[in-house]
Amino acid sequence: MTIMHDTVVSESEYFQRQDDLVSKILPNSLVIIPNNLASVRSNDTKYPYRANSYMIYLTNWLEPSSVLSISNSDGLRETTLYVKPRDIEKEIWEGRIIGPEGALSNWPIDSSNSILEFENSIKNLLAKHSNLYLIVGVDSEIDNIIKKYWHKEILDPRVQLDEMRSIKSESEIKLMKTASSISSDAHVKAMAISRPGIGEWEIQASIEGHFTMCRSTNSYNPIVGGGDNSTILHYSTNLETVGENELVLVDAGCEVNGYASDITRTWPVSGKFTQSQRDIYELVLEAELSAIEACQAGSPWINMHKAASEVLAKGLIDLGILNCSYEEAIGKNLDGEYRKFFMHGTGHMLGLDVHDVGGGRQGDKPGPELAPGMVVTIEPGLYFAAWREDISVPQKYSGIGVRIEDDVLITEDGPVVLTEMCPKTIDEIESIVGSAL
Repeated sequence: MTIMHDTVVSESEYFQRQDDLVSKILPNSLVIIPNNLASVRSNDTKYPYRANSYMIYLTNWLEPSSVLSISNSDGLRETTLYVKPRDIEKEIWEGRIIGPEGALSNWPIDSSNSILEFENSIKNLLAKHSNLYLIVGVDSEIDNIIKKYWHKEILDPRVQLDEMRSIKSESEIKLMKTASSISSDAHVKAMAISRPGIGEWEIQASIEGHFTMCRSTNSYNPIVGGGDNSTILHYSTNLETVGENELVLVDAGCEVNGYASDITRTWPVSGKFTQSQRDIYELVLEAELSAIEACQAGSPWINMHKAASEVLAKGLIDLGILNCSYEEAIGKNLDGEYRKFFMHGTGHMLGLDVHDVGGGRQGDKPGPELAPGMVVTIEPGLYFAAWREDISVPQKYSGIGVRIEDDVLITEDGPVVLTEMCPKTIDEIESIVGSAL
């Protein structure tokens, strides 16, 4: 049975998070956070369950069919968890159920109740509160119950919670370092088994097998794109073989106790970069290092994207891929010709969600100011798809896709790369690829 003590986050820290939330909302308010529903995969089989990140953040409760309520009436915090009751017949088939008594004994809550009592209980609670905060759209049944008894404005607690989640505590950073270490080792193992003709699925299996061996899970579905597949940003088929002179782009990360890592590495399955591959790889690596250096506390979000973009725009001209001025290449708002080959943002927030809360994703402008305790990804890339008819590139670069991604902690003393143990220089990569064969 999974219990709260299976995490390095202390009970007192969860209670402190609840208290912080209570201090940020209106007086005499009730906060309701439903957990994610179990999702059907096919007929009567389900996808592996993953709890709602807000539920994890506030309580580390991981069972479905549950709801968290937090009240600050009289200025005091009262946290109640509504959970599945014990049911021996169900437990025989599907596993042990913690139940209200077990929840109260082992989780950071003030009281617990059966989910079967939720409607009656919440009806009475709503009548005693002036304001309601609810994450709508997670569980329609819970939403409908609330609508029966609450006819005033519904506020969104994610406004306060997202601000809180954007700054990681020491215990959260420790979990993310663990996830980064596991993911880094998985990438190295995948490099080591790589060879001409390897299947994308074999690389995926190696990585996911290592995650499982280390008691972690995918934080997202791995991208393993060989050859021209490396130019598809969210390629997910992973069913083709990688040819002798081709690169493979691997974007894969695990999560530990809900906290994600996110790494991308690109390598030649032959163990040697061709000169054309080396040209692009060195340019992307230079852009990544420049963007990491721009991850300074107090800096605007755009600075890291600007740093990467400037390197890429100049480099594309130097390689003869762009035949224009630097001003045309970079554009007035970082929207110039270079964007034909670097279409996405330079990074995103990272935490309980791989694309974590707090802002900063491509199109989400201006993005937050970088602050100590934030964790961001840095992931510039260049993609020269042979199948695209809207671009023109020298033949020697056609079919090459390169992305390099690391996870970076913002500190007062500058950026700390949590994934620094994952090799990314050309010499390092060439020395590892195929070494396990």
